[in-house]
Amino acid sequence: MTLPNGPRTPKYFRFFRLLKLVFRPLAYLENYAQRYGDIVKIGGDNSPPFVYISNPQAIKEIFTADPNLFESGRGNGVLRFLLGDRSLILLDSEPHQQQRRLLTPPFHGDRLRTYSQLICDITEKVTHSWTIGAPFLLRPQMQDITMQVILQAVFGLYEGERLQQLQKCVSALMDSFGSPLSSTLVFFRFLQKDWGPLSPWGRLLRLKQRVRELIYAEIRDRRAEMQTSQNSPSNRTDILSLLMLARDEAGQSMTDEELHDQLMTLLIAGHESTASALVWALYWVHYLPEVQQTLRQELDDLGERPNPKDIVQLPYLTAVCQETLRIYPVVPSTFIRVLKTPMSLLNYQFEAGTALLPSTYLVHQRPDLYPDPKRFDPKRFLEKQYAPYEYFPFGGGGRRCIGSALAQLEMKLALAIILKHCHLELTHNHPVKPVRRGFTFAPPGNLRMVVTQKS
Repeated sequence: MTLPNGPRTPKYFRFFRLLKLVFRPLAYLENYAQRYGDIVKIGGDNSPPFVYISNPQAIKEIFTADPNLFESGRGNGVLRFLLGDRSLILLDSEPHQQQRRLLTPPFHGDRLRTYSQLICDITEKVTHSWTIGAPFLLRPQMQDITMQVILQAVFGLYEGERLQQLQKCVSALMDSFGSPLSSTLVFFRFLQKDWGPLSPWGRLLRLKQRVRELIYAEIRDRRAEMQTSQNSPSNRTDILSLLMLARDEAGQSMTDEELHDQLMTLLIAGHESTASALVWALYWVHYLPEVQQTLRQELDDLGERPNPKDIVQLPYLTAVCQETLRIYPVVPSTFIRVLKTPMSLLNYQFEAGTALLPSTYLVHQRPDLYPDPKRFDPKRFLEKQYAPYEYFPFGGGGRRCIGSALAQLEMKLALAIILKHCHLELTHNHPVKPVRRGFTFAPPGNLRMVVTQKS
């Protein structure tokens, strides 16, 4: 069998390799790519290997292959403790396709556009609380926006004790692995020991259990509400209500467990990743004056109170968001695909059990696709349309993120509203690099801005 090159790391060095992945993730990926090329084998001496792929043609073959060739639930099992067994991310074959069919309609078309004004209103509310001249940490403010969007658009929660508890507990849960050091909890199993509520893993488990209880309580209350209104919540457009009304081909609705696990997935993935993307966007726009000037001019041309529909169609705003997700994608790789049967990929043969990992970050850094890839340049997206295997911040193929359209809508509108209402400055105008935040790449948590003017 022909296999690609890769590091031949003695077993006792693998721990240190994993440490580098946690604490220096960019160097980990770039060093292997520079040394071994765009298909890198990790392990494989005594078991099927783990393969990083940054070759666009190979990724195209993976994205367009029959999804039944892969087992993604097994490869992404590390997320099971957080999301639950029925999460879309962990399902394969027909169960995955069935859940995807039920989940897709609320995230597209007219249903999606109903959330536009909601996103604008939430962003205006958050920015209204900012004080001129008072520096603030950027990430918590963006988390506030994305959390409120998720709780209102997805859960239909606008006020009350449950909303406050969910917001508090989910934020604390994500902060449990919000730094490179605390992220070791999800990478090293020997740290996953419940030594009580004051231990790191014990605290994480209790927070997760509290979030679980709150979500199930909301599902129970919503079912009771729908029965009272004869299964027709006419005044509700939130995604939870739509999912509870959805039926598969056999006329079956989603179970409480399925609803919980999908809501947990949307809550964790949607809130966390979009907040990081917004922090990056604001950083780049204010780090590069020419980008800010061009973007503000485009926004000003829409007038004082632009329609959200007109905002999301702005070409340069769209390009800024695309470039933000290119240069430092929040999720550095797509979900793992484990081969069920042998597969030929380019000139290599991979056995069943091989874990294939298309690397979003490495593809987005290819100079043959993106000249001078370390430079933030939105214009590249105005000059070229990239193929879905050349640019894929939301994954690809049958595993593409189902909430990608909502995330892009939220990103565009929130960024535009912030710039329309506030003039900001970075407190320190120096280059920053991504840091590990759980399974994602994120801006440093200490990134601060200050409001210099409001309009």
